[in-house]
Order: sequence, then structure tokens, then C-alpha cells
Amino acid sequence: MSGLPEPILHDASLTDVTLSEMNAWLSQHPVSHMVLGLLALVLLAWVANWITRHILLRGLRRLVKAAPELSPLRVTSRLANIVPALVLSLGIGLVPDVPATAVAVVKNVSSAFIVLTIALAIGSALDLGNALYRRRPDADQRPIKGYVQILKIVIYAVATILVVASLIDRSPLILLSGLGAMAAVLMLIFQDTLLSLVASVQLGTNDMVRVGDWIEVPQQNADGAVVDIALHTVKVRNWDNTITSIPTKKLISDAFKNWRGMSESGGRRIKRSMLLDQQSIHFLSNEEQTHLARFALLQDYFVAKADELAAWNARHPGTQSAINQRRLTNIGTFRMYVLHYLRAHPEIHQGMTLMVRQLAPTPDGLPLELYCFTSDTRWVEHERIQSDIFDHLLAILPEFGLRVFQQPSGADMQAMGSRLEVVRRDVL
Repeated sequence: MSGLPEPILHDASLTDVTLSEMNAWLSQHPVSHMVLGLLALVLLAWVANWITRHILLRGLRRLVKAAPELSPLRVTSRLANIVPALVLSLGIGLVPDVPATAVAVVKNVSSAFIVLTIALAIGSALDLGNALYRRRPDADQRPIKGYVQILKIVIYAVATILVVASLIDRSPLILLSGLGAMAAVLMLIFQDTLLSLVASVQLGTNDMVRVGDWIEVPQQNADGAVVDIALHTVKVRNWDNTITSIPTKKLISDAFKNWRGMSESGGRRIKRSMLLDQQSIHFLSNEEQTHLARFALLQDYFVAKADELAAWNARHPGTQSAINQRRLTNIGTFRMYVLHYLRAHPEIHQGMTLMVRQLAPTPDGLPLELYCFTSDTRWVEHERIQSDIFDHLLAILPEFGLRVFQQPSGADMQAMGSRLEVVRRDVL
């Protein structure tokens, strides 16, 4: 006797008998044995997946406090799928009575799934790296999204080869050796990708386009701000809030205008003309000079111009007659008034080109062009400043005896008809 109590010995012998009977029954029913083993294996894989996702990942979520788009949880969530696949791959060989073909199929599919999961995890890691890079202050100047997409294409291509090799249970070198013969076909299939890659490198190296730049691409009907630069396309949000997707290679082959230089310079150009009626141009009389001398912007001009004209007329004979003298004109005085007005304007950039000039006369009048730059490059503010300037100049133009030229309107024709009617009545 072993000295153990009889009930304990009885229970132990009963357990041995139960296990022996169960083993005998399983040996007599191999299919049931295999099914039970497979169910146990599937249950074990499910438990491993549940522990990985609901315990390990939940604890990791509590540790990670970053923004959702910057969290590494997407990478770890994909890698967590490897655990049940490993359980199935390693455990399928331990299940009794499973055919060798089925074991090989399960192992090959599990290996292919693991390779695919790792490739997707690396892709998520690259997306995470791109999101982290975009938080840098200079990320818009040199985006890396195109390079990230190229790396993902390479990784997915390699993963595809490894997945196919795992499924057919062959060495990946056999598949790679066959790619040489398919090089021409691959070049044809991926020609757009290769051209886009070269274009992306040129755009990034030469700093031609950044996210946020205002560009105009007339060939693509694009006029707006760049919102995304990818490998194949550059997305532009037009000013009417439509989105235009431009192939990246088009920005290399076709001409486009980038307004970034204007924004960085701190000045936005005003180049607009006023069409003056040439019949309103004349020499200034003494009364008109006295009237215009009241303008503060012209006081120094009249003093300097009077001395200049007096000295010139004194040096040249025959200037006793007014026809031989140099005299002030209303258009020249108005041009100087506009020039001094722009130089005194607080919202005009004084460090850039500033001039008021006459252009060649046209059938619609004499163009007087303003060429200057506003100190605010924002569109709305630029237009406000420009409109304020021309509001003032159009309103003060009659003070100089000048008129704006415009085509006759319906009111002009009615007034002309009324005058003709009056003349006709007077004649009759």
C-alpha cells in the first residue's frame, strides 16, 4: 500500500480508466479525433487573438496619448493578426490524422497571410511616418508623400512575390528569375508611375510646387491653391471650390504659373489704366493753377515746376509769346498728383516699382496707367485697396478739367435727341 487514503486511490484509478477509454475511443474514431483537434486548434487561435487585441492592444491604447492619425496602433493592430496565423501554422502539424496535403495548404496559407500582414503593417508605418513628417514647419515645402507611395509600391510588389511563392510552395527566386522576361511588360504597365516618379523628384528638387501654393495651369483649367501633392496627381482647389486633379508629369511637360513669389515678396501688383477723353486735355490757366495749388500733394510740385519753367523760358529766346513757352498741362499735373498720392498712401509698397505713365492713345481714349504694388497680398484686401484708389481718382478727376472716356450710353443718346429737338424748334 502507498499509504494514501482509499477514496483518493479510487479516484485516481477511475481517472486512468476514463482517459484510457477515451484514448481507445479516439483511436477507433480517427475522424472525430481529427475534428476535435482542429476545433481545439481554432479555439486556441481565437483565444490568442482575443488576448492580443483585448488585453495587449487595450493596454497600449491607454499608454498612447497621441492623435489618432499619429498613433502607432494601426501598425500594431495589423501585426496582431500574425498571432493566430502563427498558432495555426505551428499547431496544424500537431493535430493527428490530418492529411499531409491539408497541413501543407494550411501552412502555406498562413505563411502568405503573415507576409501580407507584415507588408500592410509596413505600409501603415510609412503612412504614420508621413503624418509625423507633415507636422514639421517645412513639410509643405518638401512633401514626401510621393516617395512614401513609391516605397509602398515596392513593398507590395515584393510581398506579392512572397505570397505567391508561399501559396505554391516554391522559392521566390524562381519567380524573380521570370521577371526579367516580363521587364518590358512591366515597363509598359508602370510607365505612368515611372514618369510620375521622375516628375515628383524634379518638382521636389527644384522646389517648383508646395502645398498651399497658388498655381494657374490653363491647359488643365486649374486656378487655385495646391491641397495635396501625391505620386500620380497634384490636387488643386480652385477658387470656385472645385477640385482639379492634375497628373504630376503635366507640371513638368506643360507651363504653369506659381504665385508663391508674389506672396513671399510682400507686394501684389496693381496694373490698371484710366481712359481719359483726349479732348479734355489743355494747358492750365493761372486761375486753374491757383485752384489746384490748394491740394497739399501739389504744393511742392507747383513751386518746383514754376522755378523750372521760369528758368527754361528765360534761357530761350522768343518765349514772350505763350505759344513758345513751356506751360503746365492738366494731364501732366494730374499725373503728378496721382504719383504723389500713391507715394503717400500707407498701403502701397514703397520699396517696389511705382510709376504713373501714359500708354499709346487708343480709339477709346488716352490710357493713364497706374503701376504699383500693395503691401497686403491677400486677394480681398488687395482688391479693396485698388478700388479705394480708383474711387478717389475718378471722383477728383473733374477738379483737373479732365473727363473719363466711355462709349455713348442710352442716356447720352436721349440727351442728344432732346438737344436736336430743341434746335429744330428754334429753327422753325
